[in-house]
Amino acid sequence: MGKLVEEFNGYREKMNDRIMETANTNIKRFFALDTTSYADGALDVKTKEMLGLVASMVLRCDDCIKYHLGKCHDAGVNSEEMNEIFMIANLVGGSIVIPHYRRAVEYWDELLLSPKS
Repeated sequence: MGKLVEEFNGYREKMNDRIMETANTNIKRFFALDTTSYADGALDVKTKEMLGLVASMVLRCDDCIKYHLGKCHDAGVNSEEMNEIFMIANLVGGSIVIPHYRRAVEYWDELLLSPKS
């Protein structure tokens, strides 16, 4: 696994654990809602993760982008599909998305070097 992926996943896990040490019921419910919303339903996990990635790019949340890139990788999104996801995000979000697109491509390239989890 590449350095970018390891650093992101390690920090996210560490801080989520820290948050849960003192989280109240509402925070725990919100985290659970986020997790369960991406489960299979009328839409499959892969589709939901692709939607989450587009929304994250348009909202310009680099942490969210990395998270959904990892989940897309795990769900079997291929590079051709990823390029179309990036195209839609840039179309909807406009040129302000381009710096996030650059970082997303860098992170995706690193994911492609690592096995699916």
